[in-house]
Amino acid sequence: QVQLVESGGGLVQAGGSLSLSCAASGRTSSNYAMAWFRQAPGKEREFVATIRWSSGNRYYADSVKGRFTISRNNAKNTVYLQMNSLKPEDTAVYYCAQSTRVWASLPTTRGQYDYWGQGTQVTVSS
Repeated sequence: QVQLVESGGGLVQAGGSLSLSCAASGRTSSNYAMAWFRQAPGKEREFVATIRWSSGNRYYADSVKGRFTISRNNAKNTVYLQMNSLKPEDTAVYYCAQSTRVWASLPTTRGQYDYWGQGTQVTVSS
């Protein structure tokens, strides 16, 4: 089993930056990919970014491409999300997730991930 703990959320002004971290603990040997999802009030949880653990290959949702950067520290089993040029529409609870299964391409749906963190609130004011 794997436990994921996010940190780094908070309140930031539009145009500003935040950096999120997610530390994985427990049985982390089967780590195919880690990802960030987010859920705004009244909306379904949506994909933000993912990174394949072994190769470092990345994939982003169109809404954050060019503004957000996902990265990882393999030794620490930690994934990061650097968020720049934040917009009010980025306001959401951000969730870290890990997939333990092998996929032909980077997983981008909720059902492809096995473990989830508790979420951290990101609020962007205008």
